[in-house]
Amino acid sequence: MVMFQRKNRNYMKKYFWKLSLIAAIAFAFTSCAPRAVVVRPVEPVMVRPGAPGPGHVWVGGEWYLRGNQYNYRQGYWATPRHGRTHWVPGHWKNNRHGSRWVPGYWR
Repeated sequence: MVMFQRKNRNYMKKYFWKLSLIAAIAFAFTSCAPRAVVVRPVEPVMVRPGAPGPGHVWVGGEWYLRGNQYNYRQGYWATPRHGRTHWVPGHWKNNRHGSRWVPGYWR
C-alpha cells in the first residue's frame, strides 16, 4: 500500500511539472499574439447642401463598424427632436490599441 502511494505521488509530480511547462509556453505564445489596431480612416470630402428649411440642424457624417472595418455614413439635415436640443458630433477617441469612433448624439 505504501509502495502504491509513493508511486502515485511521483507520477503526479512528474506530470504536474510537464503540464506547468506546457501552460507557461502556451501563455507566452498567446500573450505575443497580434492585436487588431484600428487606424483612423480618412474622412471623405463632401459639400454640405443647403438647409431644406428653418430650424434644421446639420448632423455630420458618422463612422460605423461593420465586421472589422469602419464605413462612412454621409451627413444629413434633421430637425431637433425636442425644442432646445442640439447635435453633439461624433469624434475619435484614442486607446492603447488605436482609435475607436464615439458616435454623435442629441443633447
